[in-house]
Amino acid sequence: MKALVTGGAGFIGSHLSERLLKSGHQVWVIDDLSTGRLANIAHLQSHPSFHLAVETILNETVMDRLVSECDVIYHLAAAVGVELIVKRPVETIERNILGTEVVLRLAKRYLRKVLITSTSEIYGKSEKVPFDEDDDRVLGPTTRSRWSYSSSKAIDEFLALAYYKEKKLETVIMRLFNTVGPRQTGQYGMVIPRFVKQALSGEPITVYGDGGQVRCFTYVDDVVDAAIKLMESPAAIGQVFNIGNDQSITIAELAKKIKALTNSSSEIVFIPYDKAYEQGFEDMRIRVPNLSKAKRTIGYEPKIQLDEILHKVVEHFRQNEM
Repeated sequence: MKALVTGGAGFIGSHLSERLLKSGHQVWVIDDLSTGRLANIAHLQSHPSFHLAVETILNETVMDRLVSECDVIYHLAAAVGVELIVKRPVETIERNILGTEVVLRLAKRYLRKVLITSTSEIYGKSEKVPFDEDDDRVLGPTTRSRWSYSSSKAIDEFLALAYYKEKKLETVIMRLFNTVGPRQTGQYGMVIPRFVKQALSGEPITVYGDGGQVRCFTYVDDVVDAAIKLMESPAAIGQVFNIGNDQSITIAELAKKIKALTNSSSEIVFIPYDKAYEQGFEDMRIRVPNLSKAKRTIGYEPKIQLDEILHKVVEHFRQNEM
């Protein structure tokens, strides 16, 4: 199989590309390196079945050539991270919506199956637990730029489902819940790598808000497994799937766990959202997925739990990032 991975130099994309190569497939990666890193794929570049284009997915000429040469498309390229979303909202909206539109239009031209990577941000401020794929969305006002990411990814989902329903393009959507693992950085607000780096450096571990936010964390290998199985499953076509872990923890508890794991002397400091991001920032209080649909369809079951995830991330930082 020939696979195109958009955003393939990113955290998840690099792990997916690595797995596809190990399975004997040819892999084409396109990444503009705005959030991805060449270091993430340095070990892949000598592989004879690996091909890289450093370019934006908005370059339709390049994308047309890549899509025409592939069999399937894993669309991961997107603006990610709360910090990036708040500071560069235009880039967030344009890259997510316009980029996905290019991918879907060209996929239709060459009849290529597409996996669209979406997000738990779709559910907004809803506190219904756990989230089902068909649950209502609860969002804040348009004057809060924080919700532009949720809305842009919702448009991506609407587009993918519309291409499936109207144009018979084979599309699959997976909504990710806080994917973590080696190669992820805390540069754009990702909480676990940020906490780990602060703890190992002896810096204050900065918890935004009151720390009572509830989150579930999924190891990247479990996400890669799910992505590949969803693309291989005829029953997944035209469907939306939560992919994550349903074991939850508060952010304050997470900070304490990382401090203990690293034997850190760091102080845990609570910073108001207004200072961390912007005036009037709103967050999702709780984010827990219902995984039953993915389990029924592809037998999805997260294998790596939080304690093991944290050990892997800490070890990666000690060896590579510090």
